[in-house]
Parts: sequence; structure tokens; C-alpha cells
Amino acid sequence: MKKLNLIDKIIYIVNVFIGLALLFSYLLPLVSPKTIPLFAILSLFVPFLIIINILFSIYWIVKLKKQFLLSLIILIIGWGFNSSLFKISGKNDAINKQLSIMSYNVRMFNHWKWIDNDSIVSNIFRFIKSKNPDIVVFQEYYTQEKNQLNYPFKFIKTKNNKRKIGLAIFSKYQIINEGSLDLINTNNNIIYADIVKGKDTIRVYNLHLQSLQLNTKKENFGEENSTKLISRLKENFTKQASQTAIFTNHEKLWKGKKIVTGDFNNTSYSWVYNEIVKEKKDAFIEAGSGFGKTFDYWFPLRIDFILTDSAATINSFNTFPEEKNSDHYPITATLHWN
Repeated sequence: MKKLNLIDKIIYIVNVFIGLALLFSYLLPLVSPKTIPLFAILSLFVPFLIIINILFSIYWIVKLKKQFLLSLIILIIGWGFNSSLFKISGKNDAINKQLSIMSYNVRMFNHWKWIDNDSIVSNIFRFIKSKNPDIVVFQEYYTQEKNQLNYPFKFIKTKNNKRKIGLAIFSKYQIINEGSLDLINTNNNIIYADIVKGKDTIRVYNLHLQSLQLNTKKENFGEENSTKLISRLKENFTKQASQTAIFTNHEKLWKGKKIVTGDFNNTSYSWVYNEIVKEKKDAFIEAGSGFGKTFDYWFPLRIDFILTDSAATINSFNTFPEEKNSDHYPITATLHWN
């Protein structure tokens, strides 16, 4: 510290605070939003903290200063934690008996014209047809939009008969059972379908946990009305915690093959994700590459997931940020069971 010039001393002090913030963030998945809701909000910024600490390390290495050790050691401590941010290389194994699945929050097919493009609906269905997954799950599915998919089996669930928005599961394989967890005091929900492929019966859960109601075009932290934004997020994260408990209690009753997918409205650094992913594999961590960004925000947010039971083998995982037909990007995975 004594050998640093004034500017570098200031930079290092900032580095210390950012490094300690990242170190503290490793505890966030252990604390329920019901206990300390603010911690759930902090979990949204973990990707940003990781990137900044990487940049600090690079800065000090270039300057040949031992200060690079601070951020480097903190990053190493959280290596398993950080591995969900960026994957250097993916996997793309083709297996004859594999199953392909896509999850897509289609934002009501742009019904309210959030995107100034009249081709959104056709773009979404064109993309799905081009990938031709065995199973497609939708969040914010708008039932008034004419379905252009030729799948023989489907389960569509809206909140009630008056609502036209809900969740959907489309399948090339027979659905022999279906259900809804019917979350209360929310527009969000969780549904499931038991799908038969060969000798396997696979339960597919489609989760759409409590929406954060974050308008990325009009509001950000540190700007006007941040207090209202934080208060709203704390309330919504608390709802997510209750919804997560409902889901985990339900899924424990199913002992067979399982896929859990959908829009969690939370990151892989959160308590919510940590609870749901227990005894499961995350397709992005197993076979993805890059940041795996699934939400249109100014830093990489991965809030859409495809998880499987621990016995499954993930052959590939992809996200498609070039498909700008919603505020979410579609994700796909292929997998199989031995």
C-alpha cells in the first residue's frame, strides 16, 4: 500500500470494499428472503461483483502489483459459487435416445406492443419450429394468440376462466397426468405434466415464480423512485420464498425422472435457486457456455433455468440472446437417462 501512488491507493480501497461485498455474497443463498428480504436483492448484483473483481485482478496484474491477490483469492474461495456465471466451453453430445426441451417466457407474444415489431408472434413460432424441441414450456403464454405449433399433446393453465395468460407445456409425447399448484395472491403459478417417452415417465415442472415487476427501460437502482423499487422487490422476493417452499414440498412426492424448468425470476446466487437446485443438475453448468444470460438487462442475468434430477445426463445447453422477441431469451437443452 505504501508503494502505491494516490490514485492506486484510492482504487485499492474501492477494490477492498468490492472484494468484501463479493465475499459476503457467498452467504446469500443460505438466507431466506423471509428472514432478510434485502439479501435477495443483493443477490441480483453478484454477477456484477464477480466481473468487477476479475477486472481489479487484471488491473493489478498488468501493473505487477501484489494487490491482485485480494480479488483473486476471493474469487478462488467462491470458485464453485462463481462457476455459474461464465462457462468457457459448452458440450454438444448427440445421443439417439436424448430428449430435447425448450423454455421460453414469451411475454404474452408482445400483446401490448412493448416491442415495436409486428412480426414478434411469427418470429417466436418460426424460431421454435426451427429448433423442433420434443417439449416446449411457456411462461406468460397468451391463450388468445393463435397457436402455430403442431404438437399432439399440451397442457395450458390460466389462473382462472377469465384470465387469458398462464403457463403451457407442449409435448410430442403423451401426457398422462397434469396438474397445477395454484399459487395464491399472485398472477404467477407452477404447473406440471407427466410425459411418457418409451419406458420412461418424466415429470416436467414449469415454474413461473413471483415476477419482480422490474421495468428495465424506466427504472434502475440509484435512480429516482429507488426506494419504491427496493420495497417492491423485497415484497416479491418474500413471495418467491413461500412459492419455493410449496414447490419443493410438492416435488418431493415424485420419485421418478424429473425436469424442472421455467422463469424463476431470480439468479443462481439466490436462496430460491439454492433450494430448488438441491439434488439436481443445472443444464447450463453441465453443458453451457458463455454467460448464459437469459434476461434483457445491462449485465448478465440468468433467471431462466433447465434443471434435471441427478441421474440425468445433460448433452447440450443453449441460450439465444439474438432472439429479441421478449424480455427473456429462449433456452434449450438435450438430455438422456441411462
